Amino acid sequence: MSDSRHALVVGSTGIAGQALCQELVDRGWQVTGVSRRSPVAVDGVTPVLVDLTDAAATADALAEVRPSAVFFAVWMRMDSEAENIRVNSGIVRDVLEAVGPGGTVRHVSLMTGLKHYLGPFEAYAQGESRETPFHEYEPRLDLPNFYYAQEDELWSAAATYGFGWSTHRSHTVIGFAVGNAMNMGMTLAVQAAICKERGIPFCFPGNEIQWNGLTDMTDADLLARQMIWTAETEGLPSQAYNTANGDVFRWKWMWPRIAELLGVEPEGYHTEPRPLVQQMEGMEPVWAAIAEREGLVESQLDRVASWWHTDADMNRPLECFTDMANSRRNGFMDASVTIDSFAALFERLRRERVIPS
Repeated sequence: MSDSRHALVVGSTGIAGQALCQELVDRGWQVTGVSRRSPVAVDGVTPVLVDLTDAAATADALAEVRPSAVFFAVWMRMDSEAENIRVNSGIVRDVLEAVGPGGTVRHVSLMTGLKHYLGPFEAYAQGESRETPFHEYEPRLDLPNFYYAQEDELWSAAATYGFGWSTHRSHTVIGFAVGNAMNMGMTLAVQAAICKERGIPFCFPGNEIQWNGLTDMTDADLLARQMIWTAETEGLPSQAYNTANGDVFRWKWMWPRIAELLGVEPEGYHTEPRPLVQQMEGMEPVWAAIAEREGLVESQLDRVASWWHTDADMNRPLECFTDMANSRRNGFMDASVTIDSFAALFERLRRERVIPS
């Protein structure tokens, strides 16, 4: 299977992967989407179902695939950073060992994130971290980090097979994906639905620093456009790019606006954080009842909300936003407005029957 514009999207059913698949199809690319259990719901994508933690199965599944560009939008959360490194760097290595020898790959785009600057979950924003805004040229932290291990595998394969590369360090991603619960936008929409059902306020789960400090986010469609831009643009250097919408905000400004979009009464930070893992404890039956009554597509709460993931973002002990000059000076001028990204996501979640209308 070969084509002058043939994209292999690894992690095609995730938030970023779905956006990538749709944007690539819209641009006329031939697209092969790799996922574990089910194909991506984007017309025009050829599915490959494989367990990416199985190197032999990955090699067999991709044996006849000859992409010109590879897009990595996948990671698997493990119980320790050592396991994160082993599994997630192994996925990058095994996929590139499967498709690299064919000689067709011209560019590989790897999605990572701001844990590059903040450290891994085991030491998330604790001890040493970089000051905001984050810049791509800053040296790595002296901590084990699966993003670093993924980059090392990417660089090694690029040297071996002669392709260009880019790393895309996104912030919290706003986008659509059912079954991928590590999605702040969907998590907040589900929180709001439960709050409305129980007649309780929509309480901000984070700390005072996040409530008052500056932050930014990343629209999945913008991330897709940036990753494709690096694959389509001749002459770009192989390097890292921060990926954020381009606007900054404070949660004390954003929270009531999100509440208005979701039709709930907001309650901001008071004297201490109120994590969602505590606020939403035991809400599985409440969500199941909402889903049954409203005819929603998913009644299992942990498939539409990830309390721990949103809590981690909302309780960082520092302001968190990125510098986009590297993209701008190289010609990527795209931007999104974060509140509009939330509004578009909530409307789609209603349309797709993920949350109540």
